[in-house]
Order: sequence, then structure tokens, then C-alpha cells
Amino acid sequence: MASIQKRANGRWRARFRDEGGREHARHFERKFDAQAWLDEETAKIVRGDWADPRAGRESLRAYATRWQSIQVSSAGTARIVDNALRVHTLPRLGQHRIGNIRRSDVQAFVKWLESGEARRANGGEPARPLSPGSIRNVYEVLARVMDAAVEDRVISISPCRRITLPKDHNDEVEVATLEDIEKVRSGLGQRWQAIPIVLAGSGLRVGELLGLRLSDVDFLRRTIRVERQRLQSNQIAPLKSKASRRTVPVGQVVIDALAAHLASYPTTGDALFTDDLREPLTYQRWKRLLSDAAKAADVDVTSHSFRHFAASALISGSASVKQVQTFLGHASAMVTLRTYAHLWPGDEDRTRSVLDAALGPLGALADSLRTEATSEQ
Repeated sequence: MASIQKRANGRWRARFRDEGGREHARHFERKFDAQAWLDEETAKIVRGDWADPRAGRESLRAYATRWQSIQVSSAGTARIVDNALRVHTLPRLGQHRIGNIRRSDVQAFVKWLESGEARRANGGEPARPLSPGSIRNVYEVLARVMDAAVEDRVISISPCRRITLPKDHNDEVEVATLEDIEKVRSGLGQRWQAIPIVLAGSGLRVGELLGLRLSDVDFLRRTIRVERQRLQSNQIAPLKSKASRRTVPVGQVVIDALAAHLASYPTTGDALFTDDLREPLTYQRWKRLLSDAAKAADVDVTSHSFRHFAASALISGSASVKQVQTFLGHASAMVTLRTYAHLWPGDEDRTRSVLDAALGPLGALADSLRTEATSEQ
């Protein structure tokens, strides 16, 4: 229901009711302007992109907090969402009315994340510029909030449209050499020297390794069952995806290293690797141990370097994309290719060899034609 009436003061009052039955009205000096506004609002309702302007006055912080509280997701996804909102988005944009946030504001927010000016919400400590991947994660959470606001008719159009995100120019991972890995292993204390061997020989993420139990290792079949992970908070959580939960085949070198480790440092508890007090080895403790050993050896090796080494070894041994994906627990082959595509052979000589093999039957024909041409000369 919509109408336009002339008021006693000479102004024109345009009003209509939204889908929920609530009345909205505005006053204009001219009837023409009142009709134009009414037509525009009616068209938005018909198109399905009308939003209550009063709802847009709510702050982004209030709406995003309410949105976050009703999400159904895995523990890992919930942590990503909480970090993106609490640490980055809300300290920067939370005080703005959600209906006033424009595309340029979102683009400026992305630029701020990329710069070195971002500051942590807890205490205002300077934060290092985020990596392109981390910026994408933060932006995608904001985009999900804005999409939900559109669905709730809080805003008519999401400002997260045509946003330019920074590109990662370091997509090609650098694989540590066996010499670098050995230097780090030798620099660790005796209690920890099996860990680099297991990581490099299994491709496990460090959280997956720290979450292993003795019962996860099958010494006879030479496999490691990966079902859970130890978080940075030192809590144990199940792996969030079906692809991550896997049974990894390992070689005799890994099995022997584990057997020697358990002979010297037996465990009967809930963790395969324990510290000096026989408590589960934490992520923070391992990170310090590895960092000190790498610094002493003057090599650039992180926990993920061992995983890259395992992937590189498989690829150099002619493993398929599917084999590497399954071994590493990637969600899809696209993830594997995006990370390691440059390691698969792709030189011109191999291309020529493959094409020659495919065209083998025609090769004999080409030889006969060449022979005939020579004899005619």
C-alpha cells in the first residue's frame, strides 16, 4: 500500500508499507519528488533488494557479533572467523553504521591490512603486514557478514564487490635440502631428533604430529593414522576435513626413528612425543626448539619445510597429483597443484618425449617418406 498526500504546510507526504507491514514515510517540497521516491522504493521491493534504512543504522560490531553467535561450523572455521572479526575487522570498522560502509571503505580496509600500519586490538601492539592468504581470509569473513546483512534486508547491496586483493608473489615454495634438514636435526637435543625425520618422511603438519598417540603408529604395516591435531592452545581437536583424516604410509627410516625414540623416551600417555616432564610436547615449545636449531645452523627451515620436502620427494619419484594430495591430506587436487605445480617436470625435452611417444606410429611413416625422398634425389 502506497500513497501521497499534501499536508497542511504545503509539503507532500509519501508513505508505503514494507513486506513486514511496517510503514515508511518521507516529506517532500514537490509532489514529483515524492512520487519518484515512492517509485524507487516500490521497485526495490519488487526486485527483492529493498532494505530498511533504519536497520542500516546498526553498527557493524553489533550485527557481526550477532551473526557470529548463530553460525554453525567446525571448531577450525569458528577460530578463523573469530580471529578475523575480533583482531582485524571490528577494531577497524566495527564502530561504523553497517549501512554507511561503502566499497571504498572495504578497499581501504584491505589496503590497511596489507600495509605495516595495522595494529592488534589487544593492547595496540604493532602487527606485521598480513600475508595475501591471511588478508583473503579476513576479507572473506567480512564478505560473509555483509552477504548475510543483505539477506536480512539490513542493507540493499554488499560493499564487498569488485575488491582488489593483494596477490601472493611467493606461490612457489622453496624446498629445503636434505643437508639443511640434517643440520637442523643435529642441532636439536637428542630427545627431539626423531621429529624432523618423521615430519620429512610423512608430510604431516606439525599439529598433526603433536596430536599423535602411540596407537596411531602401526610398526608392522608401516603406517601412521592421522585423525586429530594439537592446537596452539594445547587442546586436542579432531581434524576438520575428511581429506585430512588419513592413513599415511611411511618408509622404514621413519619407523626405525620412531622405534629408537620410544626405546629412549617411552610413552604410555596420550601423546607420542613428550617433553622433559613427560607432558605432551606443545606447539610453542617445538617452535622454539626448531627456531633455535635453525638459527644455530644458519638455515631457513620451519615446520612446514619438512612437509614441502616430503611432497618434493614424492613428485621427483614420479608420484601423481592424486597420490600427493592423498598423502598430504589436501582437500582437493587444486590445492596440491597451486602449491607444488612448479615441482612437477615440465621442461621442453619431456614435452617432446611425450609427444613423440604419442605419435609413435606416425614416426615410421615419416621415416619411410624421408627415405623415398632421398632415393628420388
